[in-house]
Amino acid sequence: MSEKSTGRGDPSTNVIEARKASQFIGFLLENQEYAFQIEKIQEIGIPGQITVMPQVPTYVQGVSNLRGTIIPIIGLRNLFHFPDGESSDERRIIVVNVGSQKIGCLVDAVTKVIRVQSDSIELATEVAHTQGAKFISGFIKTGQTPIIMLDVDELLDPEKLDEVHRIARMHLEQKAHSPFVEKS
Repeated sequence: MSEKSTGRGDPSTNVIEARKASQFIGFLLENQEYAFQIEKIQEIGIPGQITVMPQVPTYVQGVSNLRGTIIPIIGLRNLFHFPDGESSDERRIIVVNVGSQKIGCLVDAVTKVIRVQSDSIELATEVAHTQGAKFISGFIKTGQTPIIMLDVDELLDPEKLDEVHRIARMHLEQKAHSPFVEKS
């Protein structure tokens, strides 16, 4: 008599299930939680000295020396046209790998490591139908507010940063003229 395995307690099934899970680093911008795939992150650090450069887009905060390598620092608040936030001890730089380049991303705070199963992720193509959707890989369904998964390679590709900034500005202008947005 053969019994059907439920997979509970079976180590090989647990390993297979663990492989279906993805890990992300959560971070805050303007009180909204976003996430980058953990595989794209080299390190997370406290912002140090950032050298400001002349005649660069407003989202380029400057450059920083990361153990002998000069990397650009992108202010994600500025890239998304969010208002400048107050400086805080919680601010962090997330260093990501975009192709062969390292880019630092200045964020309001790093929240947590997020481990989710694939069935807790909603693909952006199934939900968002806007110009900016190509920079979002999906949404993590946790709690009441979904976490926006950003596509590091699309969002921070140096050749696409101006497009990201332009789309964010257009979205902000549309939102400002919307009759559904409460004016303060």
